[in-house]
Amino acid sequence: METGQAKARFSLPSIIAIGTAIGSFFVGAFGGFVLALVAIVFGIIGVLLSLAPSVRGGFLSVLSLIVAAIGIIMAVIKAIVWAI
Repeated sequence: METGQAKARFSLPSIIAIGTAIGSFFVGAFGGFVLALVAIVFGIIGVLLSLAPSVRGGFLSVLSLIVAAIGIIMAVIKAIVWAI
């Protein structure tokens, strides 16, 4: 019987957040905006979950928030370029 703590693992929201944040760069303006918003929501959830000692993914969630913010900026630029 093991008496130590369970190995820390990445939370699912942090993995979803980084995936959708990166994915926001590879779709159109509207899709990129929606994926970036999803990444922000899951990034916040991931940060909150990472406060538990058995859950990793705090840095990954913060990174996804930064990438999602850049994704929103890129979606706006894509929309402006498309409108011109």
